[in-house]
Amino acid sequence: MKLVSHNPTAGIYPATPDYVHAIEVQEPKRILFVAGTMGLDEHGVAGTTLDEQLELIWSNIRTILASADMTIENIVRLTSYLRDPSYAEANGAARTRALGDRRIPTTAIVAQTLMTDWLVEIEVIAVA
Repeated sequence: MKLVSHNPTAGIYPATPDYVHAIEVQEPKRILFVAGTMGLDEHGVAGTTLDEQLELIWSNIRTILASADMTIENIVRLTSYLRDPSYAEANGAARTRALGDRRIPTTAIVAQTLMTDWLVEIEVIAVA
């Protein structure tokens, strides 16, 4: 499998340092679609702060990926659902911490979550 980033610079708005417009996946053998993952601990209890929930979300994503013999390196697409637009900066920082130097296509949407104590949900697509 080969990943090719596409970040055109003419005729489109510039990408930010933590963002890429598109990733081409050449010849994947497996694709994993991860449902919206919340900041809940192993007992289903939500973290009490935004930062706690973001840490739990990324821990949960790593656990789900590991169950498919994948890691963060396999993520090629990410969508964040934020309960409040003011969460965007913390969400972006958590994503950057989790992904390191990797840049993938991302979208953040402000949406009402099903439970008021769920502040953020993140879904990913991973390939191997």
